Amino acid sequence: MDEKDVYTEDGTVDIHKNPANKKTTGNWKACRFILGNECCERLAYYGMGTNLVNYLESRLNQGNATAANNVTNWSGTCYITPLIGAFLADAYLGRYWTIATFVFIYVSGMTLLTLSASVPGLKPGNCNGDTCHPNSGQTAVFFVALYMIALGTGGIKPCVSSFGADQFDENDEAEKLKKSSFFNWFYFSINVGALVAATVLVWIQMNVGWGWGFGVPTVAMVIAVVFFFLGSRFYRLQRPGGSPLTRIFQVIVAAFRKVSVKVPEDKSLLFETADDESKITGSRKLEHTDNLMFFDKAAVESHSDSIKNGEVNPWRLCSVTQVEELKSIITLLPVWASGIVFATVYSQMNTMFVLQGNTMDQHMGKNFEIPSASLSLFDTVSVLFWTPVYDQFIVPFARKFTRQERGFTQLQRMGIGLVISIFAMITAGVLEVVRLDYVKTHNAYDDKTIPMSIFWQIPQYLLIGCAEVFTFIGQLEFFYDQAPDAMRSLCSALSLTTVALGNYLSTVLVTVVMRLTKKNGKPGWIPDNLNRGHLDYFFYLLATLSFLNFLVYLWISKRYKYKKAIGRAH
Repeated sequence: MDEKDVYTEDGTVDIHKNPANKKTTGNWKACRFILGNECCERLAYYGMGTNLVNYLESRLNQGNATAANNVTNWSGTCYITPLIGAFLADAYLGRYWTIATFVFIYVSGMTLLTLSASVPGLKPGNCNGDTCHPNSGQTAVFFVALYMIALGTGGIKPCVSSFGADQFDENDEAEKLKKSSFFNWFYFSINVGALVAATVLVWIQMNVGWGWGFGVPTVAMVIAVVFFFLGSRFYRLQRPGGSPLTRIFQVIVAAFRKVSVKVPEDKSLLFETADDESKITGSRKLEHTDNLMFFDKAAVESHSDSIKNGEVNPWRLCSVTQVEELKSIITLLPVWASGIVFATVYSQMNTMFVLQGNTMDQHMGKNFEIPSASLSLFDTVSVLFWTPVYDQFIVPFARKFTRQERGFTQLQRMGIGLVISIFAMITAGVLEVVRLDYVKTHNAYDDKTIPMSIFWQIPQYLLIGCAEVFTFIGQLEFFYDQAPDAMRSLCSALSLTTVALGNYLSTVLVTVVMRLTKKNGKPGWIPDNLNRGHLDYFFYLLATLSFLNFLVYLWISKRYKYKKAIGRAH
């Protein structure tokens, strides 16, 4: 039997560092453990984060704007720390060992969080009804736990989706098709965990207690760790390719050293290794592109480029593949930036949507009240509905017209989600106008809640969920597919930073809006008593920013050129 029919051709190895056998490793047999791990880990994350704004208000005695900003700041940090994990994965540890290391930091943070909400002396004291007055030590322990979780998730988020995609051989056409489907089911598993978090766990937090409410997610995280390690013998591992930052800086330095050198018209004269395989571990060669041609100077050969034994000085001469790695990263940046506003819209589910829901009638029947944070379950239901519909129906239908194997290009898919997000913000704004009209008509400015069902929020959650299926899953696939092979964790982390910056942008917008609208004794758009504010204006502001962002995105996507890889990895 031909060796290529036995072993993968993308350079992956098994857990024992032997070439990965196609029949005994990878594919869906490995992915079931990765999907199970992700489902439990996301249950833990969302079970702790979905209702966090209410914990900060009731147990740490924070106001609306402060609590919302603390949630978005922490959530943003959870999407910045993946840059640390991604660098370690691509450069030194590989994705498997990075995940295996950081899960223990994650579990430690979850355990400390549970203790801070349940152990006397650590949990907030001086409680009067629903409001507590914690001392500085109790507050400090809580935030230490919170940011330990942020660090722990930094080693998991950028690696786990790429690690799952690594289970499908890029050079095998049959396996390559399954990879696109994997990203859909990966996001599906995330939202199964989120569904349980938004329903069962939020109810436990609001009705049983925060100790149990944080304890159950901690147990879920332990189960996630078990799931991950159980699949070890089935996994395919990509070997780390050395520091991607070093390779990037080598190209920049070499190009500036040759700033006066002319790039030849015949691009075949540029330096590239003679072998079919790239010298970068785990990476295929990349074809030369005509954009950002200044950096091609780094691949122009000269007499000063060689050192002892004929070895090339990488700070003076770089291969075309190494130059194209840098070009790929630079061309990804505009697409990356266009995701920030979408992430800002997405972050409203854990902040402004919850605060809006707190002012509405939360009764479901006579005796049961649904916590406002639990409405995010409709976002999850929307994702769980649209993910298989997209994979099984929309893609085959669109394929007939677009002749694209995936139905839509990745950029088209993301663009559709951006449009849907605009309508989500408009819908939230219209609901707030109706709510404030009731407050004004009935002079209910000081009422804690008004007799308007919280279920009127469902449409805005459903639209956000639909937008996620197009934009977030599209981003996962796009940044994995378009990343240089040896920088996939880093590029996955890059895509996640849009969520971080989206949360930070939300914090900035809330702060600026409050500063500008609170003048002359006015309560501002987002006061502690929303009945006296104008949350609708804030939603319309986000809708306007989303529309302008979409126009810029159209301009960017029309000019983007997809990556072309050649040869095989070693």
